Amino acid sequence: MEIPSIHPEQDHHSILLQPSSCVSKLENLALWFAKRQNKKVPDSINAATVLFAADHSVTNGMDYHKAVSTRERICNAAASDSVISELCRQAGSRLHIVDVGVRGCLADIDAVEHAKVRSSGTADITVESAMSQAEYWEIVGIGEEMANRTIAAGANLLIAGSIGAGDHISIAAIISELVGLSPEAALTSDPDTSPETRAREIMAIEKARARAIGTPSHDVLRELGGLEMAAMAGFYRGAALKGVPVLLDGLASATAALAAIAWDVRIAGWMLASHASDDAGHRDVLEEMGLDPLIELKHSLDEGKVATLMVPVLQAAISLQRGLARIEAQT
Repeated sequence: MEIPSIHPEQDHHSILLQPSSCVSKLENLALWFAKRQNKKVPDSINAATVLFAADHSVTNGMDYHKAVSTRERICNAAASDSVISELCRQAGSRLHIVDVGVRGCLADIDAVEHAKVRSSGTADITVESAMSQAEYWEIVGIGEEMANRTIAAGANLLIAGSIGAGDHISIAAIISELVGLSPEAALTSDPDTSPETRAREIMAIEKARARAIGTPSHDVLRELGGLEMAAMAGFYRGAALKGVPVLLDGLASATAALAAIAWDVRIAGWMLASHASDDAGHRDVLEEMGLDPLIELKHSLDEGKVATLMVPVLQAAISLQRGLARIEAQT
């Protein structure tokens, strides 16, 4: 099956939400959806939010005293009163949390779907590939299957987020490799990270890139990424193959999208970016994909929060277009 050909460079316009010309920007958003649904007025949004979770081995031994583990983050997200749960309720978006490589058993956590590919998490990218070829395509397939499932259940807008403590090194390594930024410019460290730990993070990125030198762009994700990012990339490809738009979340989500586009640039034609931030490489990644963000934030947020938060805005854009079309029909 081929991806429907919608090229972002032929359909590029600023959709940054600002006070001036806000109505026209909302109208542009509605037209973006109308084109992809092949309708004059697009259908109302029926969203699905999928969070893929995995650990990262490259950060083992580094000094992260206050770091929250992936398991703790999953527990927080899966709670009925969590931020993402509440945002999904408000947006009418179905929430799925999928374990693709978290260390340990998560059977005691309700609302988690189990699709673990590596029980030890993503491999240490400084010494070996993040995952084997077989693991890579298995996890890409899991992402595609989640896209197919949510679409079959009626979703016409897909959101993917990630839960992965220590994912920032893999994210920076991919950005550095695919965008061309230096490791220093691509790395977003926690504000509490010591200079010594940041230096070790930069060295890890350099070592990983040196190990994977000569890797073709379409295989960078397997070499330098994370299990959860491979699942997100498969999710995006699955959505594009079905002709269903996706709304990117934070930096991890955008990085996985960039890796997906390395397989097929046409995937970009089905993407919107929820936000850009001052975090290292975020705007560079969006610019590389030819995407303008809906809003600007100081810091990027992942775990599906910002993208899900923007669903009512997109729904309002479609409602506005529907009202304008009704007025036009009456005149």
